[in-house]
Amino acid sequence: MNRPPIPLLYEDNHLLVVEKPVNIPTQKDRSGDPDLLSLLKEDLKVRYGKPGRVYLGLVHRLDRPVGGVMVFAKTS
Repeated sequence: MNRPPIPLLYEDNHLLVVEKPVNIPTQKDRSGDPDLLSLLKEDLKVRYGKPGRVYLGLVHRLDRPVGGVMVFAKTS
């Protein structure tokens, strides 16, 4: 299934801010559909060549049918 691009609005060493497309869950749910948190972790892993797991903290959530600005923490 083709996913819409996830626009990157801001990124530094501590934060990642993106525009969440509509109809994508913010985090894993029972549907098993790709979720924003997992997609962004994979993107960071590929872009920065990181081996193993990538930390990305969920600062807040938006419901699946809602699109809007999402903030993620890159550091704990």
